[in-house]
Amino acid sequence: MPRFGSGLLVLTAPLGALPRRAAAALAAAAGVVAGPLYVHLQPGLRLAAPAPRPAAPPAGPALLRALAALYAAAAAQRGLDVRVLLGPGRRLARPPRVLLAAAAEAPGPPGPVELGLRQLAAAAYGCPPRLPALLLGGPEEPGGDPEEDPEDPEAALPDFSDVAVGGTFDRLHGAHRLLLSACCLLARQRLLAGVADGDLLRHKVLTELIEPYELRAAKLREFLEDVKPSLRYDIVPLVDPYGPSVTDPDLQCLVVSEETRRGGEAVNKKRLENGLPELALYEISLMKDPDHGQNEEEKISSSSLRQRLLGTLLRPPRQDPALPSRPYVIGLTGGTGSGKTSIAKLLGHLGAFLIDADKLGHAVYVPGGPAYEQVVAAFGAEILNEDGTINRKVLGAKVFGNQERLKTLTDIVWPEIARMIKEQIKEADAQGKAVCVLDAAVLLEAGWQDMVHEVWTAIIPEEEAVKRIMARDGLSEEAARSRLQSQMTNRQRVEQSQVVLCTLWEPDVTRKQVEKAWDLLQQRLSQERSL
Repeated sequence: MPRFGSGLLVLTAPLGALPRRAAAALAAAAGVVAGPLYVHLQPGLRLAAPAPRPAAPPAGPALLRALAALYAAAAAQRGLDVRVLLGPGRRLARPPRVLLAAAAEAPGPPGPVELGLRQLAAAAYGCPPRLPALLLGGPEEPGGDPEEDPEDPEAALPDFSDVAVGGTFDRLHGAHRLLLSACCLLARQRLLAGVADGDLLRHKVLTELIEPYELRAAKLREFLEDVKPSLRYDIVPLVDPYGPSVTDPDLQCLVVSEETRRGGEAVNKKRLENGLPELALYEISLMKDPDHGQNEEEKISSSSLRQRLLGTLLRPPRQDPALPSRPYVIGLTGGTGSGKTSIAKLLGHLGAFLIDADKLGHAVYVPGGPAYEQVVAAFGAEILNEDGTINRKVLGAKVFGNQERLKTLTDIVWPEIARMIKEQIKEADAQGKAVCVLDAAVLLEAGWQDMVHEVWTAIIPEEEAVKRIMARDGLSEEAARSRLQSQMTNRQRVEQSQVVLCTLWEPDVTRKQVEKAWDLLQQRLSQERSL
């Protein structure tokens, strides 16, 4: 069966039954829907009844438990974009292409149930009347359904006219969606969502892989307006820990997690200092990640998701007809102290033909080398040792911090190194190597990405890079930072890269990253060969 680009799943089981049924329902839906999966909850609804009418379930603890179960189950279906709808309203951002219901919840002949699905979707979300409607099979959960689990009126969630929440909201995951859904249930009129940006991101794990603010804010708005279109959403950048939460007099509640409660208490302290009433703090529990790996957090988190991106293809390879298909050339780059060389060695062990651009760079400077005469003519005999070789430290001092002199040097040296690289690529082909890795710190600065099919970048946080440079080269902290600041930033490299790797953790973690990247590369090459 072809997968649909989006879908609407209607679940009519009692809310108390959903924690047991969520995993099976979403696993079945994941086999049918590739894009957003909207979920409509209406406990007790009979889809086969004439003209079933949409209604939202009561906003109480049972609904929150059901939401937590659904978003936790969605996390097990990697890439499934689940959005549990909390109230019918405007047309959905990505209109469903198929309607789904669990067969166990829709007794009776398929015809009336499918008709009921279409009528409900049309009434609630303006869906076209002839969408495909499918009943999802799957084993019944043992033990039968619990009692209807009636809500105690006193257990209903509190409500507030204006609610606030803050976070990074990078690649919205299940824990974000539960947090935001709780905000939507608590708010009657407005939700103010602060999205961390600027210096607040500096110390995040793999900050270079955090999506741009504009993209995060757009995805957040789309999710919220789908989930509960009746609210007004103010989405603002946060460049300090407080934002408008300490100055907005209309706010009544701040939604926090176990980890951010202290931040909420700090917000209230600031509000009192500003002459504003304290906010009610509503705490949401963290969601456990049953599949967390080595060096990942036990909770579902954006940092873990970013770690899982390491070694994967972040953007399509370059399509340049001028590039030969064989050998397939990987350009490996990274800043000083990034661990690029160790990654190159691992790739060599896996079978790649290695080209060390730094070694070629040394070769162009030797007496009789292709750049020797031009460099001496441009920078004078004072750069020479007594034996006539070029003293690269003296030469480096001449160009460091002087962009004009540096350009003079690179205009001489880089084209000669590029010519030697091309010769090495031909040698790899002659040896029958399928993959060639060009290890080059200045790959992007020199424009050598035109010679490669993919750019792979090694990154490391600046503080760790400084420590490594100081230990390796005996430099002071100031000198190490100066060296890093003279180079392209990690973010600039990542923006031009197909694959990103990070050597922050134990060598075994780096090895697994590289092996994953290599295995995925082999899959891409195999697919290309089969076309």
